[in-house]
Amino acid sequence: MDCSVVPLGDSGFSLVQTIDYFYPSVEDPYMNGQIACANVLSDLYSMGVTKCDNMLMVLAVPKGMTYDERQKVVPLLMKGLNDHAIASGTRFRGGQTILNPWPIIGGVATACVKRDQIVMPDRGVEGDVLLLTKPLGTQVAVNAHQWLEIPEKLAWLDGFSKETIKKVYFRAMDSMARLNRIAASLMLKYECHGCTDVTGFGILGHSENLAKAQMNSVDLKIFRLPVIRDVPAIVQKSGKFGKLFEGTSAETSGGLLMILRKDKALALMSELKTLEGMSSWIVGEVIEGNRNAFLEKDPEIIEVPDVDEEGYLW
Repeated sequence: MDCSVVPLGDSGFSLVQTIDYFYPSVEDPYMNGQIACANVLSDLYSMGVTKCDNMLMVLAVPKGMTYDERQKVVPLLMKGLNDHAIASGTRFRGGQTILNPWPIIGGVATACVKRDQIVMPDRGVEGDVLLLTKPLGTQVAVNAHQWLEIPEKLAWLDGFSKETIKKVYFRAMDSMARLNRIAASLMLKYECHGCTDVTGFGILGHSENLAKAQMNSVDLKIFRLPVIRDVPAIVQKSGKFGKLFEGTSAETSGGLLMILRKDKALALMSELKTLEGMSSWIVGEVIEGNRNAFLEKDPEIIEVPDVDEEGYLW
């Protein structure tokens, strides 16, 4: 699934390892570093592994940047990566930096974990529910913000103030940079039956991968899509990004999609709200089937937050 899990002989431990990277999508290089770190660690978190022993940096610096631009941007990218790693309880110790036609940022995350502390992705049973820990819509939010600087695309945003688009963008940045660590720390406690993080394949694409991994003959049905507030209206007005409501719009550093018993899911949602102050949602269910995933026709769309309060991001 999201990580390699390699048993270390007869020690009772396994090496859990992942590599991930992406192309910077926001203007602030420091924030890009934070998002990249959160994105890499989410692969470990999707297996309930919250302690990362080491990270290696993967960084490609654009050839088109001048020397002065590199001197300003690259240290901020690296600082964002390492500050977020330290905040999560680990740090970067080495890596690889190259010159490249386009920028790339990410890393390798490694953990040595007792095997009974790993949440395997394959144990969903009929009657379980799907729980999502972050709203969707980050790609739309980032692109809409870019459209503000492209005259021929401004018409796609008619009816939206610049302030509204910027708030959508800041919500997306905040969501992408937020670590999934607290949610992951609750997975063993609430007997999670499987999990993946929602990134480049969208919620449906990652659900399909999760469904294929199941030991039981089940399907994953998605009936609800929590989306960053105002993103649905942007999609409708612009006529772009229809894939969002098909469940296949790419996300960056998205939430964890967990399989749990319904009572366990509700308890996890309550504790996560207490610990982190953020909402999570039951977005689907596990039904009898043949290891497929599908999005229900006309799924319920929930805007997050449900009320837009002046002076508050969420």
